[in-house]
Amino acid sequence: MVGVSDGQPPGQAAPAARAEPDGEPLLSLALTAMLDAVQAHSGAVYLLTPGEPVLEMAVMAGMPRAFAAPWERVGLNAPIPVAEAARERHMVWVGGEEEMARRYPRIAVVLPYPFALAALPLATDDALYGAVFVTWPGARSAEPPEQVRRRLTEACDRLARQLERAARRGRPLGPEPDVLGTPAPEALTGALGASEAARMVARLPYGLCSLDLNGRIRFVNAAAGELLGADVGTLLGAQPWSVLPWLRDPMYEDRYRAALISQHVTSFVAMRPPGTWLSFRLYPSTTGLSVRISRARAVSELHRAGPQPGDAPSRLVTISQVLSLAGALTEAVGVQDVVQLVADELAPAIGSQAVVLLGSRAGRLHVLGHRGYPDPHVVERFDGTPLTEATPGVQALTTGVPAFFASQRELERLYPSRNTTPDGFASWAYLPLIASGRPVGTCVLAYAEPHPFPADERAVLTSLGGLIAQALERALLYDVKHQLAHGLQEALLPHSLPSLPGIDAAARYLPATRGMEIGGDFYDLVPSPPLAAAVIGDVQGHNVTAAGLMGQIRTAVRAYTAVGHSPGEVMGATNRLLIDLGSELFASCLYLRLDPGRGRAVMARAGHPPPLLRRPDGRVKVLDRAGGPLLGIDPAAVYATTEVELGPGALLVLYTDGLIESPGVDIEDALAELCERLAGWGRLPVDELADRLIGHYAAGEQRIDDVALLLLRAR
Repeated sequence: MVGVSDGQPPGQAAPAARAEPDGEPLLSLALTAMLDAVQAHSGAVYLLTPGEPVLEMAVMAGMPRAFAAPWERVGLNAPIPVAEAARERHMVWVGGEEEMARRYPRIAVVLPYPFALAALPLATDDALYGAVFVTWPGARSAEPPEQVRRRLTEACDRLARQLERAARRGRPLGPEPDVLGTPAPEALTGALGASEAARMVARLPYGLCSLDLNGRIRFVNAAAGELLGADVGTLLGAQPWSVLPWLRDPMYEDRYRAALISQHVTSFVAMRPPGTWLSFRLYPSTTGLSVRISRARAVSELHRAGPQPGDAPSRLVTISQVLSLAGALTEAVGVQDVVQLVADELAPAIGSQAVVLLGSRAGRLHVLGHRGYPDPHVVERFDGTPLTEATPGVQALTTGVPAFFASQRELERLYPSRNTTPDGFASWAYLPLIASGRPVGTCVLAYAEPHPFPADERAVLTSLGGLIAQALERALLYDVKHQLAHGLQEALLPHSLPSLPGIDAAARYLPATRGMEIGGDFYDLVPSPPLAAAVIGDVQGHNVTAAGLMGQIRTAVRAYTAVGHSPGEVMGATNRLLIDLGSELFASCLYLRLDPGRGRAVMARAGHPPPLLRRPDGRVKVLDRAGGPLLGIDPAAVYATTEVELGPGALLVLYTDGLIESPGVDIEDALAELCERLAGWGRLPVDELADRLIGHYAAGEQRIDDVALLLLRAR
């Protein structure tokens, strides 16, 4: 008896009809051609998400997408090869697993197999569209062969031009079905040959089966069914570890992944209850795996190394998952990052459906964050519980002793009050989070079904609690510093803009997303009769020192304005003050004395980007007038002044360089793009216009600089 699964493997759909150029899937065809040209094993195409610094996987070939699941959507600043290739606009080459572990450890701990990788950008001279990576099994040379470099570069250049043409036509490309190889049925020559091959396989004394790239069984002989103790019909179309409980240890699935990625023959042994040891030998290719199954010898040796008879299938996380979680937790910034990482990476691996992180504040329990609860009020009602109350969360936090409850009955026996506050779950683990020798919180893992906690699982969960505790301690400290920094920033910037006669004004500020998210950009409106003044500036740096100096400069400008100094004198006096303070930081500044009644303004510049003037007819002009050097450099500097027209309906746009500077973008092009947006949106109310102009930057995940914007429109 031989079983063969028909139909198309899951995850491999027929190519979708697309508009580029003749209904064929452009990305899939380009990727498979690329793989063929350099004899690569697998690869993927990423596309840049519109309006975001994010690469999203559009198509993968040669491997199941699950193998690259942690990197389906990555930021341009992510420490992985495909993001580096896009960010730096050059080819990234990784020759093997040792180099991968050294340069990209987060990939190495998830995929600890021998393979080489090349990543390249999809970019033209004018724009970045995405990136590509391809892999080869085993280690390769330290440098890419010249022929491989040339063929990959040429292929990526062609694909980038095609993406550019599609974008110009207003039909940008999107995700396509992944491309997974399957054994060609034509390999068996004719019906007679196929029948004879089936009879031959059926006569063999050992089991044979074939897995596709997704790990699903596509062929199995009767001997394999007998050895596995399962019906052939049950096995076909399923993954072995999903239908055979004794193969659910993650180690066995890891062997399948190792064989596919390395393309090396891989073996393992497993015990089919109650005591039959089987040997599995996996022969991989680019289309799947052939598996030979036989009875294992030297059972006594295997018995010492493997699971014991009667052991339940393990649900513990693998070493790779632990290392991946540890690496991810080192990148967590705030408390909510830690909550999200535990929910996304730890809870699914151990079968938990919900998670809560608890901390303490002023002698009371504090809910730091939670995920997975249909009704959040069930969790939040515990917020503020005194640390003197007898609850499992409080006990774990105050004693540092973990608690495991396999059922509702076990929990209510020790904590009867819990029967009045059901949360809808059936079992719980309360893990104390201890860092630097003191408890910083409790991690609560909830399960939808009763869940026994054997000793080994309790040990692993308790150890994982230590990793979470260290990340939580750092996150709590960061959140405190973050709140202090933002409090300082808010205190130094105006809470609201004053109402000026004849002027409509709006302002926006965005901090950088690196460091403490605080910086030296500032703006102000000074309603000093008879003429008001507007100022915008940028102190070098993104830290508390820059913010403090910014506050001093803003105060000085206000004071010099109030005593009646002219714009040039305000700049000169502020410059000398900055030098007298002995600061090593410099600052740019733009100062305007506003006179809307006469339809003009007087401007003084100190190394600041030029303002933009939008006239009522929609034309936009860059006011790149003469000025002086940055503040804080030359005590004898003189700051020339110029007049600027400010007739009815005219709009002045003052900004800091964070609005127009970004890596890989020419500043002149960015300024021209800002002028185009201003020309199109300039008739909007100033508040709505400010939101439009700043919106692109507000949505970005990464900002390397602060952004300040001040709009002034003459009525």
